[in-house]
Amino acid sequence: MHAWPASEVPALPGQGRDLRIHDTATDGPVTLDPGPVARIYVCGITPYDATHMGHAATYNAFDLVQRVWLDTKRQVHYVQNVTDVDDPLLERATRDGVDWADLAVQETTLFREDMTALRMLPPRHYIGAVEAIPGIVPLVERLRDLGAAYDLDGDIYFSVDADPHFGQVSNLDAAAMRVLSAERGGDPDRPGKKNPLDPMLWLAAREGEPSWDGGTLGRGRPGWHIECVAIALDHLGMTFDVQGGGSDLAFPHHEMGASHAQVLTGEFPMAKAYVHAGMVGLDGEKMSKSRGNLVFVSALRRDGVDPAAIRLALHSHHYRSDWEWTDQVLQDAVDRLGRWRAAVSRPDGPSADALVDEVREALANDLDAPAALAAVDRWAARQEAEGGTDIGAPGLVSRTVDALLGVAL
Repeated sequence: MHAWPASEVPALPGQGRDLRIHDTATDGPVTLDPGPVARIYVCGITPYDATHMGHAATYNAFDLVQRVWLDTKRQVHYVQNVTDVDDPLLERATRDGVDWADLAVQETTLFREDMTALRMLPPRHYIGAVEAIPGIVPLVERLRDLGAAYDLDGDIYFSVDADPHFGQVSNLDAAAMRVLSAERGGDPDRPGKKNPLDPMLWLAAREGEPSWDGGTLGRGRPGWHIECVAIALDHLGMTFDVQGGGSDLAFPHHEMGASHAQVLTGEFPMAKAYVHAGMVGLDGEKMSKSRGNLVFVSALRRDGVDPAAIRLALHSHHYRSDWEWTDQVLQDAVDRLGRWRAAVSRPDGPSADALVDEVREALANDLDAPAALAAVDRWAARQEAEGGTDIGAPGLVSRTVDALLGVAL
């Protein structure tokens, strides 16, 4: 599966700072010091609907991670998956009377278009669950051979008790985990499971549903968590720098994935930092496909909204915060984009050297994009009020905003 084209990232004078970021597992900040190649895995979409603002906010956060690392002169090895077979996709295809594979292709194509328009840097490897199945099957077989998986009426489950570190990503108690498991795709009440929290590794073939050859597992399809584990281990290995996604993935998805990988390899941890973006709401509720309260990136683009304004709207809230999408949020971003473009359109202006440092420091400090916006706002206000004589300043501001915030002025 191919990703989307990369926009050019301008080089800035000097060098950026190492990223300090909040780690869910320790519930505190960690300073990441990758080697010359920083490694990041971000969980991708289940392509049964278009990219909404909650998706965009998540991928915006991890685009900033990439940009901070690139500014430190590192390379970035970024991997993202597409869960192109799963229950929600099959259910939507049945509801709409379309082929599930066609629906997945259609929505993945639209997602790529949205990411291109928003100038999100693409992953080096963009892998679908279906194409990963040949690598998933041996991992499930190995977990079974290790005694960490068991058969239940033909389905294969992972035993969470096999991992002594289980629970150390989300740090939730068993009762909270059970509630979230039921809400987020698990089946804690299924009779016969060794532990109600045990997740599915391999779903035996069901009539009318797609299935694949699973070797000694029989025909079926993979569970959600083992999909990402197989892709991450194949392309990044263990103890990569950042495992990312929305805050609703901390449990069960990232918790279960970490346990799968740790049992498979005997190594700990799967990732140096587990980083989670907040939820975006609309009309007082989390924006989600199940509720149908969605604002789509593609719809805004069709209405003529500049994608740069959409990115500024996303940047105006700290990535870890839960926030509400409103017409005013978008209008404020449109107004800010206009002010910035007017400021950099002049032939000269006040010096921008300090601005570069301010934006770098803000983003290195747990991706504080609102502080970065405020720094550019101050420069634009000085430009409007006083002007300046530095002929290189407007260009430097444009390159800084482009390189570090992904916004083309």
